[in-house]
Amino acid sequence: MSQLAGWDESTFTAAGHTYPTYRNGSGPGVIIIHEIPGITPNVLKFAEEVVASGFTVVMPSILGTAAGLSHSVGNVNKTMVKICVSKEFATWALQTTSPITTWLRALARDLHAELGGPGVGALGMCFSGGFALAMMVDGHVAAPVLSQPSLPFPVGSKRKADLNLSPADLAVVKERASAGCQVLGLRYKGDMAVGNRFDTLRRELGDDFLAVELDGSKHSVLTEHRDEMSVQRVLAFFKEKLHP
Repeated sequence: MSQLAGWDESTFTAAGHTYPTYRNGSGPGVIIIHEIPGITPNVLKFAEEVVASGFTVVMPSILGTAAGLSHSVGNVNKTMVKICVSKEFATWALQTTSPITTWLRALARDLHAELGGPGVGALGMCFSGGFALAMMVDGHVAAPVLSQPSLPFPVGSKRKADLNLSPADLAVVKERASAGCQVLGLRYKGDMAVGNRFDTLRRELGDDFLAVELDGSKHSVLTEHRDEMSVQRVLAFFKEKLHP
């Protein structure tokens, strides 16, 4: 995997798994989990804006794809196959937390222990969108952001509404939200991949779910189909929640 200019490449091991990580910046920690097919130029652009806003950003690479991979149809299709067959991602199961989030929680715990403060930010997008919600369970995430959360794949009414969380994890998320850990979500209203999850989030979290919903049927709010006001809303959310 090639080194990203200005980013420190390392690995992190937890729960029996090791994944590459890229780190840059200073200040409170934010974990940015890439979308399909990986750390594309537009994912990197967004991450560098978070760095420039005064944060230490860690980007794990959890699909084994090279950093800087283009967002081509071919690359998307190849990584979709990996996601479908990997046991780390609960792509079809209902009321199930994806196993990869155990590793991500450990990463958040490690980053928070190093940097201190009220907690770290966690942002997932597309297939990883709901992972930021699951990362709230340990209490080290103080600013969870869900951008176009798309797991489980929205086939059938139940999957369209499912949050990719076990009942036990959902109960903890609800407790943390009611105690003040608000959740920010972003989507295009016509994005079929998101299904009805925002309705579920409103029902389960009430006013503690902050929804940004855009007109249109595009998908990648912060990257390939970037909406500038949404990017600024995320940066403001991180500043509000993470800066003492």
